[in-house]
Amino acid sequence: MADQLPSLLLASLNPASRKQAEQSLHSLSVQPGFLAHLLTLVLQPSQDRAVRLAASVYLKNIIKSRWEDDEPPVPQADRAALHEALVPAMIQLSNAHDKAVRAQVAESISLIAKVDFPEQWTDLVDKLVFSLSDSNYEVNVGILETAHSIFRPWRAETRSDALFTVINYVLSRFTRPFLQLFLHTTTLLFANPPPANLAQVAQSMVFLVDIFYDLTCQDLPPDIEDSHAQFFSPQDGLFLKLLLWDPPQLRGDPDDTAPSLPSQIKTGILEIVELYVKLYPETLQASASVEAFVRAIWDLVGGGKRPSVADDGLVSQSLRFIASAIRTGYYKELFGSKETISGLVQGVVVPNVSLREHELEQFEDDPLEYIRLDLALPSMGGLGGVSGDAVTRRQAAAEVLRALVSSGLEAETTEVAGAWIGQGLNEYTANKAENWRAKDTAIYLLTAVATRGSTTQHGVTSTNALIDVVQFFSDHVFQDLQADPGSIHPILQVDAIRFLYTFRNQLVKPQLLSVLPSLVRHLSSDNYVCYTYAAISIERILFIRQGNQLLFSQVDVKDIAPQTLDALLSRVEKAPTPEKVAENDYLMKCAMRVIITARAELVNGYERLLQRLVAVLGAISKNPSNPNFDQYIFESISALMRFVVQAKPDTLRTFEQALFGPFTIILQQDIDQYIPYVFQILAQMLSLHPGEVPAEYRNLLSILLEPASWTQKGSIPGLVKLLKAFLTRDAAAMVAAGQLTQVLGIVQQRLIPSKINDGWGFELVQAVVQHAPPASVRQYFKPIVLALLTRMQTSKTDKYVYHFVYFLAFCFAVAGAEVDPDFIVGEVEAIQPRLFSQILDNFVIPQGPKMPPKDRKVVIVGLARLLTQSQLMQREPLAQAWPKTFEALVKLFKEVSLSKKEENDPDAGLTQIDYEEQSAGYQAAYSRLAAAESAPVDPVAQVKDLKAFIAQELAALSRRNPSVRAWVTATDPAVTQSFVIGLNL
Repeated sequence: MADQLPSLLLASLNPASRKQAEQSLHSLSVQPGFLAHLLTLVLQPSQDRAVRLAASVYLKNIIKSRWEDDEPPVPQADRAALHEALVPAMIQLSNAHDKAVRAQVAESISLIAKVDFPEQWTDLVDKLVFSLSDSNYEVNVGILETAHSIFRPWRAETRSDALFTVINYVLSRFTRPFLQLFLHTTTLLFANPPPANLAQVAQSMVFLVDIFYDLTCQDLPPDIEDSHAQFFSPQDGLFLKLLLWDPPQLRGDPDDTAPSLPSQIKTGILEIVELYVKLYPETLQASASVEAFVRAIWDLVGGGKRPSVADDGLVSQSLRFIASAIRTGYYKELFGSKETISGLVQGVVVPNVSLREHELEQFEDDPLEYIRLDLALPSMGGLGGVSGDAVTRRQAAAEVLRALVSSGLEAETTEVAGAWIGQGLNEYTANKAENWRAKDTAIYLLTAVATRGSTTQHGVTSTNALIDVVQFFSDHVFQDLQADPGSIHPILQVDAIRFLYTFRNQLVKPQLLSVLPSLVRHLSSDNYVCYTYAAISIERILFIRQGNQLLFSQVDVKDIAPQTLDALLSRVEKAPTPEKVAENDYLMKCAMRVIITARAELVNGYERLLQRLVAVLGAISKNPSNPNFDQYIFESISALMRFVVQAKPDTLRTFEQALFGPFTIILQQDIDQYIPYVFQILAQMLSLHPGEVPAEYRNLLSILLEPASWTQKGSIPGLVKLLKAFLTRDAAAMVAAGQLTQVLGIVQQRLIPSKINDGWGFELVQAVVQHAPPASVRQYFKPIVLALLTRMQTSKTDKYVYHFVYFLAFCFAVAGAEVDPDFIVGEVEAIQPRLFSQILDNFVIPQGPKMPPKDRKVVIVGLARLLTQSQLMQREPLAQAWPKTFEALVKLFKEVSLSKKEENDPDAGLTQIDYEEQSAGYQAAYSRLAAAESAPVDPVAQVKDLKAFIAQELAALSRRNPSVRAWVTATDPAVTQSFVIGLNL
């Protein structure tokens, strides 16, 4: 194994040999000892650097996908070996040359710790503390990075008892050694002369500051609270000293883009101070700490100091801290005067809003990165420890203005900023060719001061009442939107489009309809940022909602949809390589939104549109490179089919002819990024098919049922969806071909044992129970239940219990004459006497009342049928559980909140979905196609009125069995009395 690994890892980096190498690696990865071999390879200095990095990434990915799941399991011996080896590995990788590899190993530790720590990895923190050193800072770097990787996830966690149990466990062992090392490290940093290993000491301080944030992000630990003055004192606190600390030997080159170590330390300290301002304001108010930090920031970044790109994170975080302090409202005396506001605007806002040469170069040379950064919204005061480089200087400066406006200083801020806006517009008017930057700054300032609240998804949601955004658009922006390309600087044209994008909710529908043609025209611009922003704006405008309804209907876009789609696809098609075709996902996202909005209006000419989408898919499938683009193109194909076939059913054949060829190639070439989408669209086509299932689909079944098809976890939901479509349409033929046995084999061997995929196993087995011939269900029911109970015994989880209880209730609810409640109970009892009583007591009765709203109707019908239609349930020993089971039903009924009014729009699920935040990368387990989803089918649709159904079933039972009244009387009257009275039995 060890001999093969280096060559296989190198081959996995080469597109030509990647697929074969990955298959070989996967085969090796399930062998005992594989992870230890992989880690040994990572630690070998003599190995090729690319091999070591690839090994560290592969190690992390296996841990991410398999450590928590039992399919395929990581052997216990391998788990124990990694527990022992990972901390020493981080120490061995402490050298600066191993930084990239160390980061991957640190993430592996974090992933394992999230599952195993502290219960199964009890000595982890003790090992870290034992390894810390007063002198060996090379080792400290590795240890501290490891600690940070374990503690960092706390920043995004929701407060819970379980979380605080872990945090307190860490604090009891780690805090005091941590504080001692922090103080010792600052002593070394401030020493004169500085130590020879100053860079390593400073790198350790970067991690120490990060860990300080980690340890305080949820609550203030007593040891840290006791040493508060040592860190935050306005006279001689360590944090203020570190903000002023700037050793010449650690200053980076002025042209560096990466922040220097002192800059990273300062940024981290300001993140901590911002956290305290938000979570522990009373602690800071005990002294003049905030005032001291504001003065330090003014000295640090005021007046346009630190213009270098390397200091962007520090400047942005400085401004974020000021904005957060303003928003608290505790420091109105500090920020409330007009003179202070004027100083802030002049000293830190305007210098950081003005475009720099760096941004202009990015606009020309890296337009996608320019757009990504320009679109990113500030955190709007959210917590989470996001580093300052997540927000540009411009946005952080704008956030200061927004904070002032939203904190009761609207009039003063508007007046001060208004003077700068007027000045910029006047400068532009005086010399439009030379002074275009002045107008750019003015528009950015206006956007900032006019915005009170905004979200990434919806744009500006509330505005400054003192500014007429629509009037400003008419007077100063509309002209740039309408201008011919080349007549003004392209950044001003982008500003005009972005202004429309930002304030789209402030314009009424007729205004938006009037500017849509201008945006469509800009799709043909020669400027990358301009046509991309036009696509982004069209997409977001078409997504605007009023209540639950989309603002724009298919009629509204009927005339511009074909032209818009042609312009977008022409842009995509011009790209010379597969990577370039898929590079700009904003264009494909806009095309998707136009198709979803235009719906059946695309029936005329849909064939050409389908051909173009399939051609683009063919191009990008040669080298999949952008998961977002992939999502949008498959969503576009799926939505086009959904709406065109809905309007004109005979067009389905055209879609099948266009898609079967490319889909076959994708399956044959095993393009694993696309296979999950292919399965979903095949299921969609099969569901749309009238009459008998065509042979082309039946021929696919043998491929779907091969074990190899189920090895890629991302494919499983699509496979389940496709098999459910076959079961719904063709279950009898599957039984005749012996394929039902294969389906149940997949459920038992692949899905139910997996903690990640057990839910899909239940979906599939429920489809078998619902659609397979009753004789087959009777034949296989006991083995199914046995497999489910075996998993319950070996690795029960709350999610599994929920699925199991729903499965039983579902079976009772849909049961027919041959598979009735007595048959189901009898099969369980045949496994072991009194087993069903245990299932009721341990699972059904406790879980039943907790079922989520979407499942409640099925569970109520299922429990009602069990109670009233099962003879076994009315005999001893099960009759003893009848009252408690009835109580569970009543509790669940009281929770029912079924909608009285049906959704008028069958496509509501699709139009409500937004793709603003896709999981980046192909590691995402599953990318669901909203357009391929069908409306959920109610398996008990025949039951219209739940209360009447229960009353009817109980009345019939009481006529057959007089004991029912005694059972009802034996229930807790506080739970059941009012319900029973309401039934009028």
